[in-house]
Amino acid sequence: MWDKRRISNGVFLTIGLFFAILFILYWAFAATSTSRSDLMHVLVAGILILLVLLIPFFFFGLIIGLIMNGRTMIKKEGRRIANLLPMFAGLGFLLLFIAGIAQGLTINSPLLWVVYFFILTVIAYFTFFFITFLVSTFIYQYNFPRFNQDFIIVLGSGLIGERVPPLLASRLDKATSFFWQQADKKGKHATIIVSGGQGADELTSEANAMRKYLIEKGIPENYIIMEDQSVNTLQNMQFSKAKMDAIMERYNSIFTTNNFHLFRASLYARKAGLKSQGIGSKTAFYYMPSALFREFIAIVMMHKKVHLIIIGFFIFLSLQFWHFHYSYRGGNKK
Repeated sequence: MWDKRRISNGVFLTIGLFFAILFILYWAFAATSTSRSDLMHVLVAGILILLVLLIPFFFFGLIIGLIMNGRTMIKKEGRRIANLLPMFAGLGFLLLFIAGIAQGLTINSPLLWVVYFFILTVIAYFTFFFITFLVSTFIYQYNFPRFNQDFIIVLGSGLIGERVPPLLASRLDKATSFFWQQADKKGKHATIIVSGGQGADELTSEANAMRKYLIEKGIPENYIIMEDQSVNTLQNMQFSKAKMDAIMERYNSIFTTNNFHLFRASLYARKAGLKSQGIGSKTAFYYMPSALFREFIAIVMMHKKVHLIIIGFFIFLSLQFWHFHYSYRGGNKK
């Protein structure tokens, strides 16, 4: 059975889309080369030229958009490092562009070219991986679990003192909505597991604050279980699984979190041995770039050994390029 909780799904689909685009372009050129219609040939050529000309606008538009999003995050969410990730990314792309221009026009150092080649290779690799992450995240949004659940796990996301903030409230509201929909359609009440421990700056555990919030929203207290020891998403899944295993041997369960966190949470659910799929609550649009950057970095760290091996291979290629350059120069001198 196909499991959507794999990053490899995004990798294969991205590669498939790439070759599909190549096939379409090949078919377009082949069709226009054998067709008697000059209008079709001009139209296809014009579209391709337009796409090439738009690349600089997309590139600089991305830079400006990331920097502006960073400013928005500072105004609305504060000056935390995590909120500045889009701005740092935009400034990094801008500096890389400036460095490339300077290298080509003024510096012209072979060593710097090798370093620049290495940086661009690493960026190209992580850009591909980021696209696969976005594809995987997009695919996973279309998850519609059946109304036969025994448990609904709500993942914590931090409190403000002892108050449930909007981000966490949206997760709880999603669970509440599913709880009543299932009760209305199937006559079956799921047990909601609120999962989250107490942070150093929090006056109570996330689980306790979430329990109070659900009771205020009309969820009967006897359908709520607290898991108040976890400090991260993997522990949310592991400790919630232990609670469910202690109640029944076979069960159906889902988890709720924000849509940007949905795919990574599903990876942890799979790692914890849970068959649970997730449903996501909506997130403010301005918050999405920063959130997706954080999720991407977290997923990269989940597979850091693989990425380090690949980066090591890029270093090897760069050194080979450097060796070839000097061997070529030495041969010319002779």
